[in-house]
Amino acid sequence: MAQKKTKRIVLDIGGMHCATCAQTIEKRLPKINGVIYATVNLAAEKAIIDYDPTQVDQQAIEDTINDVGYKVIHQSVSLKIGGMHCAVCAQTIEKALNKKEGIYKASVNLALETATVEYNPAQISLAGIQKVIRDVGYEVIEPEKGAGDAEQKERDREIRSLKIMLAFSAIVTVPIILYSNARFLPFTLPTLPIDNFTPLLLFVLATPVHFIVGHRFFVGAYKALKNKNPNMDVLVTIGTSAAYFYSVYVTFTGNGKLYYTTAVSLMVFLILGKLLEAIAKGRTSAAIRKLMGLQAKTARVIRNGEETEIPVEDVQVGDIVLVKPGEKIPVDGTVTDGYSAVDEKVITGESIPVEKNVGDQVVGATINKTGMLKFEATKVGADTVLAQIIKMVENALGSKAPIQRLVDVVSSYFVPAVLLIAASTFLVWYLTGSTFTDALTVLIAVLIIACPCAMGLATPTAIMVGVGKGAENGILIKSGEALETAHKLQAVVFDKTGTLTKGEPEVTDILTADYIVDNSEQKSVKKMGEDELLKLAAVAEKNSEHPLGEAIVKKAREKHLEVVDPETFDAIPGQGVEVTTGGLKLLLGNRKLMQTNKVNIQPLEKTMEKLEEDGKTAMLVAVDGKAAGLIAVADTLMEYSVDAVKALQGMGLEVIMLTGDNQRTAKAIAQQVGVDRVLAEVLPSDKANEIKRLQQDEKVVAMVGDGINDAPALAQADIGIAVGSGTDVAMETGDIVLVKDDLRDVVISIQLSRATMNKIKQGLFWAFAYNAALIPVAAGVLYPFFGILLEPTFAAAAMAFSSVSVVTNASLLRRFKPKLK
Repeated sequence: MAQKKTKRIVLDIGGMHCATCAQTIEKRLPKINGVIYATVNLAAEKAIIDYDPTQVDQQAIEDTINDVGYKVIHQSVSLKIGGMHCAVCAQTIEKALNKKEGIYKASVNLALETATVEYNPAQISLAGIQKVIRDVGYEVIEPEKGAGDAEQKERDREIRSLKIMLAFSAIVTVPIILYSNARFLPFTLPTLPIDNFTPLLLFVLATPVHFIVGHRFFVGAYKALKNKNPNMDVLVTIGTSAAYFYSVYVTFTGNGKLYYTTAVSLMVFLILGKLLEAIAKGRTSAAIRKLMGLQAKTARVIRNGEETEIPVEDVQVGDIVLVKPGEKIPVDGTVTDGYSAVDEKVITGESIPVEKNVGDQVVGATINKTGMLKFEATKVGADTVLAQIIKMVENALGSKAPIQRLVDVVSSYFVPAVLLIAASTFLVWYLTGSTFTDALTVLIAVLIIACPCAMGLATPTAIMVGVGKGAENGILIKSGEALETAHKLQAVVFDKTGTLTKGEPEVTDILTADYIVDNSEQKSVKKMGEDELLKLAAVAEKNSEHPLGEAIVKKAREKHLEVVDPETFDAIPGQGVEVTTGGLKLLLGNRKLMQTNKVNIQPLEKTMEKLEEDGKTAMLVAVDGKAAGLIAVADTLMEYSVDAVKALQGMGLEVIMLTGDNQRTAKAIAQQVGVDRVLAEVLPSDKANEIKRLQQDEKVVAMVGDGINDAPALAQADIGIAVGSGTDVAMETGDIVLVKDDLRDVVISIQLSRATMNKIKQGLFWAFAYNAALIPVAAGVLYPFFGILLEPTFAAAAMAFSSVSVVTNASLLRRFKPKLK
């Protein structure tokens, strides 16, 4: 059966106000045939959708979002085009652009020589659009006009609109409050031309506030009710409308109490709360926007012996790129000429520049500080480290932590419950002898004081800040679930080679043994020379990719020994290698390999044990079935590995080392690094099983590794942590990726998780506590002791404060600083 082809899109969503808005979209999208998965992050205002393109297209998905009352934010840019001569030229560019995935609409004006493009920046960049135009033979001769971060532009527009609405409602509210309370003022207000004109004046002033300023809430309420998913806007609309329309009734009948002050004051506080919330949410995503603005715009390449400056999107794999001091490195590559120090802080978070020589790797968006560098481009476009980081961060922002799912369930019942409480409160007050106006006052207070927004914002806002803070420090957290799970960890398992140790071992000892040579005519005892033993071992390991084998080959070449290709080569997982060369059968590996082939290693056993006690890995060499000697290789500890282990133990976590080495060598390394528990002699295929055994002991386990052999274990662990210098497979499998080779980042990632979860718990606690305490208060539980608490204006202020305080508290996570001793 053919496997379904799944595509993923990331969309910026506008018009969401609370958790119910996000839920409305989430519930609707999976009903579309072909949509496999959809999640919406309220704080990030993004939707991530996986779908089958053979069943549904992106336009249908966006139409559905628009149909339920929200909007997909598109970016628009105008580009000046050079080289067009006729209508066919314009049509050529239009067709090329409109065929490109991520471009919604492109139109080219021949007379103005401009192309106007509407596109999704998550699918195609501005540089990508320019490349399409250049690829069909035309030139972009003027930079974009008005291009930028569409999400930020939309947020800025929203903030401007809220400021205008706030100013308007506040100015109008002042005379309403004054004339409503004229008898209490120490001064006399201007006399109105007609007796009893005050109610009409208040009606004239309050009406535009209610309908113009309140328009956003009414539209939101309509959308929510249309989708049968009532939200905060429904509560606000019912509460403010009850106050306003009852006041209109009193104005024209003369029977009852006016509530215009309440209606407009509610709007002032509600708009103020929305404004403060929008500003706070904008600050939480600052780190992500900064990350996305790091890409270089141009690159200087050497083609046909000439230096040419080209757009970065035109750089191809294999191009030789030249970077001068002070310039930004445009793409990833390998240095071919030059020496310099490179500031990699934007990627790794490390403030000290890193020296780069021929053969070293450079990463796009980092800054060349001192010398001139030439490098061969190895990764361009979406394959660069920065592009992958941005992709990981975007996916993480769109994901949900498990705790958020519980909050979503609670939020879905919250508004109907508040409506029921408000209606019941009204009836109780009215039926127990209170006036209609008093009962109405309490109903309005209950509706307004309830705040589902605070509950909906607590988790996604904190996760957005946490993920951004991690990215700033070179820690890529792939999902909200990973960020939440990390704080529950009880055990951290480290792979040894390449993780706790550098994975760059060196030969330390070459010891030969007497062995019997059978030359068919007679048997004789021979002692092989050290160089001869090393040469044979190097031949055996020449085709091996194991770090220990590479150390042997390196040592042989340092001694200028000839290392020929073996005639046959067979790698035996977890044991060693078997080769033939020059008529000899060579075995090189551990005790298990020798035991399997019935090689007597007794004369070498004591020497081998001594080397292993010193933390060295001893590899046995056998020639034609006889032990010929051993070669010891030692690996050095990764910098800061001791500090990382000590810090984790200080946090109450069990630290375990996992290795294929024998017990003696493994324990020696573990002793050096400070690890108490060792899982040794573990075959690569069994690493995941060892993790599973730990989990069966009801432990929440993290696995830290870097290689292909670690990928199954990384996937099996509750949290897989891949070090950044490792393989693409390990990085793809890991839930958390450490960009730099500093194991202290394992500590920081767990501390960041704990800090984030603290903020989430604080936000949820105050959100639930606020509603649990103040809804009964608004319903009159404390009446008459705290009569002021029944005032709807107080309720609006309290509701606004609730949302703002939760978002602001989560934003404080930006001050997070790791604690490393």
